[in-house]
Amino acid sequence: MKVIIVTGAAGFIGSCLVRELLKDSEVYVIGIDKLTYAGNLQSLSEVSDHERFRFVQADINDREKLGSLFTESSPVGLIHLAAESHVDRAIEGPDTFMQTNIMGTFSLLETARDYLKTLKGRKKTGFRFHHVSTDEVYGDLGAGNAPFTEESPYHPSSPYSASKAASDHLVRAWGRTYGLPILISNSSNNYGPRQFPEKLIPHMILNALAGNPLPLYGDGSHIRDWLHVEDHASALVSLFHRGIEGQTYHVGGRRESSNIDTVRIICQLLEELASDQKGEDIDRYEDLITFVRERPGHDQRYAVDTTVIQNELGWYPSETFETGLKKTVQWYLDNQSWWKSILSGEYRLERSG
Repeated sequence: MKVIIVTGAAGFIGSCLVRELLKDSEVYVIGIDKLTYAGNLQSLSEVSDHERFRFVQADINDREKLGSLFTESSPVGLIHLAAESHVDRAIEGPDTFMQTNIMGTFSLLETARDYLKTLKGRKKTGFRFHHVSTDEVYGDLGAGNAPFTEESPYHPSSPYSASKAASDHLVRAWGRTYGLPILISNSSNNYGPRQFPEKLIPHMILNALAGNPLPLYGDGSHIRDWLHVEDHASALVSLFHRGIEGQTYHVGGRRESSNIDTVRIICQLLEELASDQKGEDIDRYEDLITFVRERPGHDQRYAVDTTVIQNELGWYPSETFETGLKKTVQWYLDNQSWWKSILSGEYRLERSG
């Protein structure tokens, strides 16, 4: 049985990755999560009793606990997703982002390095440290620029993207200096079921259902490349098993859309799927769209070139943006207990990502 550790396992992408990994009957998954505001054990409810899954609540900065976990479980590798990821929160309070994204990654690298010293032969050469990052480390693109490649220079614009860029550099340095068998993947914007409500797509769905304004920064012209979370999870599994050590891979949905167009599509889907849930004073969901003051350092456009992962692994996204977005809207309509339990706490729908 191959033991794989997943950090950030109770998060949006992490929980999806856990479910994807468990499709392989030869894999045992240990999920680590600190369970901060965005970690939700409900997202792991489908696998909580799975015989090949174990959840451990832990801070990735707790090296003693991590070291004990590595020693007792003898993992074949780690897929590192644990991160603070919301740009607005990073602007308001960057300290946590530095501690989690930079020092947390450092802690994991050192834990893995210590663990590798205890291994020999195939167990040592077969280990893999897969670091999951973002396209935001590259800064933004102009309207006519080609998508970022794996060789594009880093130009992070926010405290969040700077912290992720720093963690990428740490992983590469540990690979080169200490020979740690590393791999990095940078993905475009994810969407799908179980995404925390502060992110753009669930934020707009839930605000619309509540009859609240749908706030967009600036004029809503910012462009993102959208990747369905299940496609991302399938790419991560392929990369972990078959990616080339030391390489960087881009994972993208190959579907760019401006924020205003994305929100309009959501409104159209809600007209189709939830017209009966509109308040009496709302004629069209689209009438709820409003524009708010621009966010500091807001990147205009992201897009990644996925040629490398396509050519090396034959990976392509299977979900189109249109079909994936419809499934996503339907999931939030069908699983209101999931998001209502979140909204009943301190979190309020205030801003879009």
